[in-house]
Amino acid sequence: MEENQKMLNPIEREEISHGVGTNKNRHLILYNDDINTFDYVISCLIEICEHDFVQAEQCAFITHFKGKCDVKKGDYKSLKPMKQSLVNKGLKAAID
Repeated sequence: MEENQKMLNPIEREEISHGVGTNKNRHLILYNDDINTFDYVISCLIEICEHDFVQAEQCAFITHFKGKCDVKKGDYKSLKPMKQSLVNKGLKAAID
C-alpha cells in the first residue's frame, strides 16, 4: 500500500482500491433467491435502479432463470448506495 493511502480511513482506502470515479465498468449484480416475489423484485428495481417496468421485469426473469443479472452499470461510487438499498430490501446483490 502506498504511504499516502495508509493515512486514509478504511472507506477511503476501499474506494481507492475499487477505482471510485475512474472505472465506469462496474456492474451491479442481482442474484436469485427463493424468497422474494417477482412483483417485489420488479418494484425494487424500479424504485432503486430507476428501471422502467419492462426493464425491471426482464431483469427479474433473467435473474430467476439464469441465477443472476447485471441490473446496472456505472462507477463504484454510484452503484454502492443502490447495492446497499437492494440488500436492505432483502435482495441479494453485489458489485463486480
